[in-house]
Amino acid sequence: MPSNGAQIEQILAAQKAYYHDGATLPTAFRVAQLKRLYREITDREQEIVAALQKDLGKSRFESYMCEIGITLSEISYMIKHCRRFAKPKRVRTPLSQFAANSSICPTPYGNVLIMSPWNYPFLLTMEPLVDAIGAGNTAIVKPSAYSPATAAVVRSIIEACFAPEYVAVITGGRAENTALLQQKFDFVFFTGSQKVGKDVLRHTAEHLTPAVLELGGKSPCIVDETAKIRLTAKRIVFGKYLNCGQTCVAPDYILCHKSIKARLIQAICTEIVAQFGEDPLQNPEYGKIINEKHFHRLLSLMDGGNIVHGGQCRRETLQIAPTVMDNVTFADAVMQEEIFGPILPILTYEHTGQIYDMLADRPTPLALYLFTENKKQMVALTGRLRYGGGCINDTIIHLAASNLPFGGMGESGMGAYHGKFGFDTFSHQKAIVNKKTWMDLPLRYHPYSKSYKDKIVRRFLR
Repeated sequence: MPSNGAQIEQILAAQKAYYHDGATLPTAFRVAQLKRLYREITDREQEIVAALQKDLGKSRFESYMCEIGITLSEISYMIKHCRRFAKPKRVRTPLSQFAANSSICPTPYGNVLIMSPWNYPFLLTMEPLVDAIGAGNTAIVKPSAYSPATAAVVRSIIEACFAPEYVAVITGGRAENTALLQQKFDFVFFTGSQKVGKDVLRHTAEHLTPAVLELGGKSPCIVDETAKIRLTAKRIVFGKYLNCGQTCVAPDYILCHKSIKARLIQAICTEIVAQFGEDPLQNPEYGKIINEKHFHRLLSLMDGGNIVHGGQCRRETLQIAPTVMDNVTFADAVMQEEIFGPILPILTYEHTGQIYDMLADRPTPLALYLFTENKKQMVALTGRLRYGGGCINDTIIHLAASNLPFGGMGESGMGAYHGKFGFDTFSHQKAIVNKKTWMDLPLRYHPYSKSYKDKIVRRFLR
């Protein structure tokens, strides 16, 4: 797909015309497009798997479980429900507006831009696109340049399914990103880093364009003294080292009660061996870091004196073994930025009050995980701490539920999607009052000096 500024303008102009013709508005059309996309993805599963393996070293199973399967599940959900989501919803009309009917009508934004990241390059491109299509929009999709093999497959699938005036793909790097952000879209959906997210928001502000930002952050994993240690370790290892830690909602670090630290570290180290083998770098199902830049960044965060497990790396394959670091403080380099890699620092606390003190003034994370058998602790911590979403006694799995919103707050983003929440994100909730003509109350009209009007209005509007 062409990518210079003038050609992007041409594509966007064609999409605006297509949308204004009303082609995307019928829900039957939207469902038909989603079914076509579903068939194309299932027919080309092997191509997608091969691309993900090339870009990130993902195994076939992980590619399906974490990218292809979740995408198909979202399509199925939207096919089943988007007709209902799109129907106007009648709401109560105040007596002061008698006689009238009031309704909320979900309306597509129109022409949307979807900018996706490299860490889950298929899922995080296709899933917001599914919601955008279900809501009745046209879309321009911009995959990450860091995952070129998957970007090529995404482009091939979309071009096989849709005309460019409906859905188009723009590939490339910073120049293409800049050219896209200079255009006036009706809505922008961005997934990526906080740094780029700020740049996206600056550009959208120029056009007063609404935007959703799905960012990241240092998501804590709190483990108290009542947690079931072996199961806790098993679930933390799964969530932390999935995709080599390159997951926006991966547990970034552990904050555990001091009394259980030694047992927890031992259980985590044992579980790493159980899941990845004695030498994870020889495991064909263990992936790699996306590129040399991030590989060297991660190596710089590892202080050899604090490594209690792992630490090995292979430069020629850009692999870093699952690593655990002990005796870490918030002042250490590994705690100054989102890790986004297979490095797990362990910090401790002595009483619950310290958790609030440690986390209260830190940037709001995208996720938080709490392992405890104490119900009061569950209610207190999940209610008081600020974060986008998370799990109790597990990690990661909340992002795979179509009935739950997925999104951050504060530094970890704004807005949410998945399922009905995704449909609503790509829709404007239009308010409509249908006033009847068979009667017309005189209260609102001049002159206001008549005494009965004041009494009646005050009674209506209390």
